[in-house]
Amino acid sequence: MFGFNVTDTTFPFDNRPVSPLRNRTFSSWWFHGHLDYPPHPTDFFELPAGQAATAEIACDKGATSYHASAGADIRDPDNPNNVCPGRGIEAFHTTGLSDVTGCALAIAYQSDARSVKPEDFTVFSVNQTCVWTRFTDFQVPERMPPCPPDGCTCAFFWIHSQNSGAEENYMNGFKCKVTGSTSDAATLAAPQIPRRCGADPLNNKLQDVPGNCTYGAKQPFYWFNIEENNMVEGAFAPPVYNDLYNFLDGAQDDIFVDSYESLPDPSPVARVPTLADITLSLGYNTTTTDRELFARSEPGSSRKRQKAVDELTKRSLRASLHSHRQWTPAAAMRSRKSRSVPQHYSHNRS
Repeated sequence: MFGFNVTDTTFPFDNRPVSPLRNRTFSSWWFHGHLDYPPHPTDFFELPAGQAATAEIACDKGATSYHASAGADIRDPDNPNNVCPGRGIEAFHTTGLSDVTGCALAIAYQSDARSVKPEDFTVFSVNQTCVWTRFTDFQVPERMPPCPPDGCTCAFFWIHSQNSGAEENYMNGFKCKVTGSTSDAATLAAPQIPRRCGADPLNNKLQDVPGNCTYGAKQPFYWFNIEENNMVEGAFAPPVYNDLYNFLDGAQDDIFVDSYESLPDPSPVARVPTLADITLSLGYNTTTTDRELFARSEPGSSRKRQKAVDELTKRSLRASLHSHRQWTPAAAMRSRKSRSVPQHYSHNRS
């Protein structure tokens, strides 16, 4: 990853990958200011199409499998998934599992990171319980196309909840390659800016507004820096990677140019778009299966039930039921003191 060996003395200020990003110029926050500290040319994080890519997330490199380059092994022998050994959960900006707000991986199909612009990144995977565990799975869409010969450019993104710290962003870039692409692979659509559309009780929005969601390919959040923000939310309403912005848990299977029959402009009165009639290698016809499942489903059906269906079918079913779900963040408010928090360490597990 970019900046993997940056220490607290490399820059005139602490610019380790775990340091938060806020109120910075574009060159300082983009890739965490680490474009001059690239990974080894042969180091790629593999993204197996249709499977999970496992990353390690921790408050300190010494708490990961890469502890040798950190000078000390501080991993917790009693809890290998401990992201911040010896520290409380406030160290990774949460009041508990119900308060974590998700992380995202995004991809740009360009090998030269310096040529990548903010609008080039497409979020392809979300884990809504990130950063709760050190080993974190990110599901990769089955239809991801292969990268160029010299690989793609990827990045990890995280913004924590308003209950657990100051207004901060986290971005760590890395080189990546999609493996196992199939004949069903498709071109990614141009990513659009995500829109806040889920139930938001803390801001007096009690109901989902599914027509106001951004569907399909979406950009990551760029927020609370001096330049190049794409989010204008205030300090107590941070953008987060979960249903509030229509980032469903898991692979983002609707990010391709042929994912939808049409995509109307989002608005509070817009209709919810319909997935196109795409047949995956598993044999699901998403339009037909979708309608059959929806006809048999009760409003508010559980997430566990939806996980039983194919990933694309699941997304379309959830879109249909979107107005019946309610996202409920934790209500307790915490001190907004800034803390050093986890960074993403690229790592594949067998």
